[in-house]
Amino acid sequence: MKRILVTGGAGFIGANFVHHMIAHSDSEITVLDKMTYAANRQSLEGLDSKRVNLVVGDICDYVLVNELVPQHDAVVHFAAETHNDNSLHDPRSFVISNVLGTFELLEAVRNHGVRLHHISTDEVYGDLELDDPQRFTETTPYKPSSPYSATKASSDLLVKAWVRSFGIEATLSNCSNNYGPYQHVEKFIPRQITNVLGGLRPKLYGNGANVRDWIHASDHSSAVQLILEAGQAGRTYLIGADGEKSNREVLALILELMGRKADDFDAVADRAGHDLRYAIDSTVLRTELSWQPRYTDLVQGLEQAIGWYRQHRSWWEPAKAQTEQRYAQQADAFKVAS
Repeated sequence: MKRILVTGGAGFIGANFVHHMIAHSDSEITVLDKMTYAANRQSLEGLDSKRVNLVVGDICDYVLVNELVPQHDAVVHFAAETHNDNSLHDPRSFVISNVLGTFELLEAVRNHGVRLHHISTDEVYGDLELDDPQRFTETTPYKPSSPYSATKASSDLLVKAWVRSFGIEATLSNCSNNYGPYQHVEKFIPRQITNVLGGLRPKLYGNGANVRDWIHASDHSSAVQLILEAGQAGRTYLIGADGEKSNREVLALILELMGRKADDFDAVADRAGHDLRYAIDSTVLRTELSWQPRYTDLVQGLEQAIGWYRQHRSWWEPAKAQTEQRYAQQADAFKVAS
């Protein structure tokens, strides 16, 4: 797969994948990105311009998508609206990007006979009870609980239908919560890190008991490369690094690693419909494709992420004030509604 089209490649997980592929393959990458607020050109800086080309455009653009897709051997589809809070305030943009955008890509790969790998999330499975020993598997029924997860579930089902109905060559992966370099400051881990770096108090939804299964973005990237190269067409693979921690535990680790007191944070009103727990069983990926994560210790991964945000203030500072202002406005709107 010499030529790969990466949708959303200037966003968080997509940019990490592009960096990974440039370092671990000889592929040439075209990034197709709409360059919304969550994308950043600086995330692609330093990469070989002979191997990475950025095209600014929308995956909903039929003409552009059908111009780009046939020029490539594979499409890796990261592009999506992803933030749960935003989906509660503007669900329409999630339906357009995540559902209609995926439809356009599916039709393009079908018409031009191009391999597709579709990136999804564990949130399509809903949530688990905090004391439930079970984890999500490839056969777990879908039970999305937010506009974001519902649109991702919709896109997954479209891919599965196009595989069965039209025989396209596609794989899917559902991954647990990512963290690492290039993640927008609206997300949980970088928000806490940048609050500390910016002299603000971190924020914690509710009592912080909600559990997420954390994976470093570089480990996600290595798994996607392996699925792209060796995955079985039509299969779904779950990607996880056994990183279950409550939000309170993650915040405590960040505060400790950054030299702050354990209680140096503000508790804020919980998010509407906040899922309790996610947990991934990645046995299939590990046994069939022999994948192993590098960051098996969350402390090690958080140290890397904190170091990156310390060293790249110019990357995140321009978006920080606007992001915190938006959170404050959402909090005020919640108070009025309740």
